[in-house]
Amino acid sequence: MANTTTLSRDERKKAKRTARKKRKADKPLKPRDYPRGSKKPKVKKLARGQAKR
Repeated sequence: MANTTTLSRDERKKAKRTARKKRKADKPLKPRDYPRGSKKPKVKKLARGQAKR
């Protein structure tokens, strides 16, 4: 991103937003190949201890 010290606050926000959008378009995230949340560690209810009681 270019140097934004000379811009006003609103112009700086616009510049940052366009840079973010451009980056998102250039480097899209690949779709995940595993179900969401499946890699979280599974915790048995008893192991939680005093929480959830």
